[in-house]
Amino acid sequence: MVTAVNNFSCTVRTWDGELTVGLKHLKSYNYLPAECEQVQEICDRISGVYSDSLEETVKSLLHSLGKLNRPYLTAVEEKLLSLIEKEYEITD
Repeated sequence: MVTAVNNFSCTVRTWDGELTVGLKHLKSYNYLPAECEQVQEICDRISGVYSDSLEETVKSLLHSLGKLNRPYLTAVEEKLLSLIEKEYEITD
C-alpha cells in the first residue's frame, strides 16, 4: 500500500516493512476501495504475526501470502493464516 507520494518516488508499506520506490517501478492493480481495504487487512494480519524468530516454513508461507497479486485469500490460505495466528496467539 502506498503511504506517501513524493516527486519521483513513494513510500510503500508492505507486510514486512516500508520501502521507498521509484514511481516507474510501481504497478497498479486497479483495485476498488473495498479491495484495497481487503489487501490492507491481509497485510496487517501478516505483519502482526511475522517475526524473525518464526520457523523457516512459517516465514516462507507468510512471505508467499504477502506477495499475492489479488485482494483476497483463498479458503485454504485463510485457514493457514488463521492457524498461524492461533498458534502464535495473534487475535483480531
